[in-house]
Amino acid sequence: MILTTKKTKDYELLDAGDGLKLERYANVVFSRPDPEALWKRNLPSSVWDKADAVFIRQGTRTEWKLKNSVPAKWNIDFGGYTFAIKPTSFKHVGLFPEQLANWDWMKEVINKNKKDYPETIKVLNLFGYTGGASLACADAGAEVCHVDGSKSAVAWAKENAELSGLADKPIRWIIDDVIVFLKREVKRGNKYDAILMDPPAFGHGPKDELWKIEEHFIELMDLCKEVLSDDPLFVLINGYTAGYSPIAYENCLIDVMGSHKGSIEIGELGIEESETNRILPCGIFARWQKK
Repeated sequence: MILTTKKTKDYELLDAGDGLKLERYANVVFSRPDPEALWKRNLPSSVWDKADAVFIRQGTRTEWKLKNSVPAKWNIDFGGYTFAIKPTSFKHVGLFPEQLANWDWMKEVINKNKKDYPETIKVLNLFGYTGGASLACADAGAEVCHVDGSKSAVAWAKENAELSGLADKPIRWIIDDVIVFLKREVKRGNKYDAILMDPPAFGHGPKDELWKIEEHFIELMDLCKEVLSDDPLFVLINGYTAGYSPIAYENCLIDVMGSHKGSIEIGELGIEESETNRILPCGIFARWQKK
């Protein structure tokens, strides 16, 4: 299964190739590295040369080359929500558009099943970044716990909630190492009806806790199993930088959800170029949903 994001009013993948991608966020055009863009570029250099923001990597040194017209930050509408966009030193800009299909899927699952839950559906978003998935779940009527180890990412997510008119929704914003947080939740006896995650290959928590997916992912899944409610609704695993197959994530879901009746879907996420309809691979997913 391939889930694809297409051009919207404020977002567009103009072209990709030669290890780069050219994207439009509202009126600002970015040129950034993307190792998945293995093919040749379609648009001429004259178009690429007009990019407003170009990310340059030379060895360990990175920088953005910005035209004077590029603001420090601006807002776009995407997926029914408003996001603050800005260039960061890690080449990210605050939004992963390929996740739109997953947001729509979670909203559909929550809306379809919330009548079967006597209390509000509780969703746990791990490695939540700037909050797109948290906004989608809260907007559908769920109570969300958003966890990320980056103070700046959580502040950014809260800003997106405010911009989207969702500041009053029941979202807990937690700055913590995911493993540390889950261990505390197990001790507290807290349970969640749905869990979603987008674990990086490598990272650090707010107190410099080390995260390596090859060393800590099994522990993460074991802890998630302990905080799942007796009637789980869905579990979603996203991946991009770790290099695993979605089959690997599927096998993890089989282990975690084996005692529950449900179905698993796996596949890739991609973004369609507006000029050629080629799809830029942007990650993998595996998701379990109760029957």
